[in-house]
Amino acid sequence: MEDPRATRSVARPAPALRRYVGSYVGFDLRGFPAGVHCGPPGHALTTVISLSDPLEMAAGVDDGSPVTRFDSVAGGLMCRSVALHHDGRQHGVQVSLTPLGARAVYGVPAAALAHRLVPLDELLGTLGAELTDRLRAATTWAARFAALDELLLRAVGRAGGDRAPRTGREVTEAWRRLVAARGRAQVGALAAELGWSRRHLAQRFRDEVGLSPKTFARVLRFEHAHELATAPGPPPWAQVATASGYADQAHLVRDWREFTGRSPTAWRRGEVLLGTG
Repeated sequence: MEDPRATRSVARPAPALRRYVGSYVGFDLRGFPAGVHCGPPGHALTTVISLSDPLEMAAGVDDGSPVTRFDSVAGGLMCRSVALHHDGRQHGVQVSLTPLGARAVYGVPAAALAHRLVPLDELLGTLGAELTDRLRAATTWAARFAALDELLLRAVGRAGGDRAPRTGREVTEAWRRLVAARGRAQVGALAAELGWSRRHLAQRFRDEVGLSPKTFARVLRFEHAHELATAPGPPPWAQVATASGYADQAHLVRDWREFTGRSPTAWRRGEVLLGTG
């Protein structure tokens, strides 16, 4: 077996796309032991285009969810990790979209994709197939990222751009503030700042995004904890819990089990791609 090697290339999208697309990440992982990678829930909708073999994914880890093969896949916001079955090699591009980006790029609200994995060509049609072909034909990350800019701008133009109703715009602001606070904002106070009741914000947020604000805040705290736990030389779990807003380590463990299907210790032991992004 070759020595494990992980390379990543990160880029920002074109300025006209930045309301809708957070980042592009190219990855090339090879020489790792075969296993199941937990793709954690987070604040963005994630699209992955494979540059090699089809992706083998399930919308849950160790819970009996069926494994499906995708050349390219779009996922909505999740409350649990996605299972990526791999043979030690992964080569592809990941695109992170904001909830507003779902309407702008795909022409549907983010809620339509919540808890789901959808073939990209079901959302983009022939443009999705063209995107996959263009990325695979390119030989550098710069060329791939340029192709993403070109084709996603075409998708936005075709979908009519930002077609979110006024309530969708308010929800986008609530999403932005929750993300900025890493889930520590008070939902009631946030609703008051937006001129809504807490109940109205919860309903509109769920209708547009697919999760309630309270659940999304929990996802954000877990996302922060996951970032700390996957950093080089991670701190002890008790420090991770405190830094990411949990009451104590036991609270972190409960959420970790819920979001990954595993305890933190079992997750770290089984995650062979740990630290590769």
